Amino acid sequence: MIGTMANVVAILIGTSIGCLAKNGIKKKYENVLFLAMGLAALGIGLQNVVNNIPKSHYPVLFIVSLAVGGLLGTWWDLDAHYNRIIDKFSNGHGSQIGKGIATGVLLYCIGALSIVGPVMAAVKGDNTMLFTNAMLDFVSSIVFGASFGWGMLACAPVLLCWQGGIFLIAKYFSASFFSNSLITEIAIVGGFLIATTGITLLKLREIKTLNLLPSLLIPILFFLVQMWI
Repeated sequence: MIGTMANVVAILIGTSIGCLAKNGIKKKYENVLFLAMGLAALGIGLQNVVNNIPKSHYPVLFIVSLAVGGLLGTWWDLDAHYNRIIDKFSNGHGSQIGKGIATGVLLYCIGALSIVGPVMAAVKGDNTMLFTNAMLDFVSSIVFGASFGWGMLACAPVLLCWQGGIFLIAKYFSASFFSNSLITEIAIVGGFLIATTGITLLKLREIKTLNLLPSLLIPILFFLVQMWI
């Protein structure tokens, strides 16, 4: 768990640096940062999709995942519940902070380094990938902190739960479950979700990304059923 803790600390420190720097940034520069984060999220999301679709052995799975996940998320109204919680702690600025947290969590958690890293740490004691991810997240978190403020600290415990959960499953249950095929499918679906946050930040269209979040569970359930069969 050393690598995961390093990743969490990197986000906390980076976000704090960005938040402290935010106090001296004028409004017009804040708008540029929002634009930059929107473009970055859109680009990273599309990169994940384009790079991983050719590797997929289940070309329809991501479509089914997005459709079923979107229906479930809309039924549960995850976006509205999430925004109500954020509003309670943000003095009326919940909408912008909420978008920032959603974007940050997806960027920090969805990616080969953040998924394979905990597996390698659990099975081989190799934290190289997690340390690399920590450095990347450190830089990203500075920009996130400067863009969205102290609320971005909430991303750190989410990352801890995500990577910690993967670490525990790989160490005590089944490391083989996190196959290249599963990681590929998660990366495709996650890429679309990251891209939607970019579209929202760029104000091209308001997309309730949180309602699509259950889509990430569909590939996992699909591979669990495959194992049982």
